[in-house]
Amino acid sequence: MKITVVGAGNVGATCANVIAHKELANEVIIVDIKEGIAEGKALDIWQTAPVNLYDSRVIGSTNDYTKTAGSDVVVITSGLPRKPGMSRDDLIATNAGIVNSVTDNIVKHSPNAIIIVVSNPLDVMTYAAYITSKFDSKKVFGMAGILDTARFRAFLAEALNVSPKDIQAVLMGGHGDTMVPLPRYTTVGGIPVTELIDADKLNAIVERTKKGGGELVNLMGTSAWYAPGAAAAQMVEAIVRDQRRVFPVCAWLTGEYGVKDLYLGVPVILGKNGIERIIELDLNDEEMALLRDSETAVREVKTAYDNMR
Repeated sequence: MKITVVGAGNVGATCANVIAHKELANEVIIVDIKEGIAEGKALDIWQTAPVNLYDSRVIGSTNDYTKTAGSDVVVITSGLPRKPGMSRDDLIATNAGIVNSVTDNIVKHSPNAIIIVVSNPLDVMTYAAYITSKFDSKKVFGMAGILDTARFRAFLAEALNVSPKDIQAVLMGGHGDTMVPLPRYTTVGGIPVTELIDADKLNAIVERTKKGGGELVNLMGTSAWYAPGAAAAQMVEAIVRDQRRVFPVCAWLTGEYGVKDLYLGVPVILGKNGIERIIELDLNDEEMALLRDSETAVREVKTAYDNMR
């Protein structure tokens, strides 16, 4: 089993580190365009193996995709953060160019791989990888919902003073301010969360979740990496171990929820073949309206990308 992580920044390195610690592959390859960065971080991670007692071999490569050949799963974290003065279209164009180039190399060297996209703007970068790879959509999807759900569950655990292990939740829609948390499907040890917290506090947590990434940027001056890296690694684990986990994933919709030809966050069953099945929940009118708003926002970004192609 071979797993490649493209991008040796904080998110990519964290993801590779978790994958190695969980021994999800014989080889974990880290690729980056910056000379020596992937090699250095891979070596650092590998040197923790005698301490943390794992056997996954971690190897770094500066833009040499031959070392990734035959990868079973590839995680794409490459891309630049939005900088002052950079428009949304500038960010899309820049990161799409990076993701498309990476995807071309993946297809060339690992034609049977499953691709997980983490690069932002997430929904449209997943679409870019799908279009470029020409893979089945069940094998190209994005990581957003697991991260957003983790934040939601963490905030709830803090507010209720309970273990986050006992909280299950579902979020849908795009990654960002238009995400759609579903309190009706959120439970604590099987108890509906609405029975344990008042509506005002729950709504405040929902709003905090929507702005969860921005909160961290304001605190650190940069985007998060521990939670995104761990979330991507959890998706890899579900695939490699064929766990058939139910996760919110950025998936290509072909009519589900009344949405067609768009990557959007929905609950799926994730296993050895990638997306084994998209789960359609029976949303009420209010939830469906929020999903439509999210769909509109994501489609605008997709249209901007399509106009650049």
